[in-house]
Amino acid sequence: MSFYPVCLDLEAKHCVVVGGGKVAERKVLGLLSCAAQVAVVSPELTEELQRLHTEGDIEWLSREYRPGDLEQAFLVIAATDDEETQKQVFEEAAGRNLLLNVADVPQRCNFILPATVRQGDLAVSVSTAGKSPALARKIRMELEKRYGPEYSLLVKILGAVRPEVLASGLEQSENERLFKKLLHDDMPEWIRNGNRDRLETHLLEVLGDRIGNDWLPVVRSLLDAEKLN
Repeated sequence: MSFYPVCLDLEAKHCVVVGGGKVAERKVLGLLSCAAQVAVVSPELTEELQRLHTEGDIEWLSREYRPGDLEQAFLVIAATDDEETQKQVFEEAAGRNLLLNVADVPQRCNFILPATVRQGDLAVSVSTAGKSPALARKIRMELEKRYGPEYSLLVKILGAVRPEVLASGLEQSENERLFKKLLHDDMPEWIRNGNRDRLETHLLEVLGDRIGNDWLPVVRSLLDAEKLN
């Protein structure tokens, strides 16, 4: 089976996780990182899930799953080894045309969760279509070494500059040229080494004569926030 790669906007979407163990915990944390509204259905919770419930970050239905629990759901994850529960969740989700992932049971999934490296808004995902999660994790670990925390700030900077370029009235071909020129190979290293002067100089050299400097205070505030001297 082939899966179509897609990124979902889960902000304020109601997502249900069936199960309260370590696998469920990982799924819940991933959903919360995308600002989803998460409800967990399970008689018991891990210590971390209990903390999230106590702090009001998740809703907890302290019991076994019941048909009807998915009524308001946008997305569902079944993180339980109980096959009967998996079957019931699958049937209800299919009947409601919901997005469903049953952990480690790809034949009951209509979407799968790739192994993902996250650095802020940068997400790099690896999937083997469920054939070898171990291989996907191995590649993810290699990518974690390649794409470090500096890429989080890099994405913020590029995200701050992009609207200014697009609003400048330049031809599309010129926009593309500027975006390409902005991505100097050494930018991640400048950020990693705290070389603020070199980073600002590069941005000014590329953009200053073309779109002005209105973007500069925003970029400087980002650098200040990251304590990049």
